[in-house]
Amino acid sequence: MRFDIITIFPEFFGGPLDYGLVRRAREARLVEAHVHDLREFTRDRHRTVDDRPFGGGEGMVMKPEPLFEAVESLLGGGSATGRPAGTAIVLLSAAGKLFRQEAARRFAKLERMVLVCGRYEGVDERVAEHLATDEISIGDFVLSGGELPAAMILDAVARLIPGALGNEDSAVNESFSETEVQAGRVQQAALLRPNGSTQITSHESRAMNHGILDCPHYTRPPKFREWDVPEVLMGGNHEEIRRWRRKKALEKTLRNRPDLLADVALTDEDRRLLDELQQRARKGTA
Repeated sequence: MRFDIITIFPEFFGGPLDYGLVRRAREARLVEAHVHDLREFTRDRHRTVDDRPFGGGEGMVMKPEPLFEAVESLLGGGSATGRPAGTAIVLLSAAGKLFRQEAARRFAKLERMVLVCGRYEGVDERVAEHLATDEISIGDFVLSGGELPAAMILDAVARLIPGALGNEDSAVNESFSETEVQAGRVQQAALLRPNGSTQITSHESRAMNHGILDCPHYTRPPKFREWDVPEVLMGGNHEEIRRWRRKKALEKTLRNRPDLLADVALTDEDRRLLDELQQRARKGTA
């Protein structure tokens, strides 16, 4: 898969592209990443990429001409509206749709992504309306530009490309890596097994965790300072470990991201656990 990043700070990406998974994916030729200086696509001697907005207001706005020139040049000189199939042109913008794992999965199926890094007070709206296929934000906060979001999206997408992680189960077992519909199918499959067994395997249990936050993890030493690894994780009873992990995942989600629970396919056991957790929380604040 090919990534093209358009920015006024090309040197910024010397770090994000040269470390960790992205570097390994590039070395394995699973990913190409090319950084382009937007100022190379300007036509005036000052290499101007911004201007004052019509109607007044503070700050400067990125001009449409260099951005259209850059994207159309990368796509082979034609109009951006005639872009090749399998290509996404993503404008990083505080006004965009919130980036979620579902979008990362969609992008990972493409052949090419062009990431346009906004700056200043914004980007001429004609870029969002007539050039970009997607306008994306990484959160409800303001950054100085789109470079950090571009690096984050590149990493999130690259790790979903087959072969990039090495162990493919790593992508399956993470928070947000499966949809709630898939989790529901796991439960249904367990109920319909020919042998009559309804016990969910450890792999299926991990898949059902998706849509909520991951459970806590521990490693050696078993005792660090005055803090011990929970005994249940040391006992070897896989069913007890599964229940403990599910409970702790629900507990962390309820505490840190309760908004996620509205869309999760919950089992009867989950609902009982959540009731217990909510009652305990109410008693703690009483």
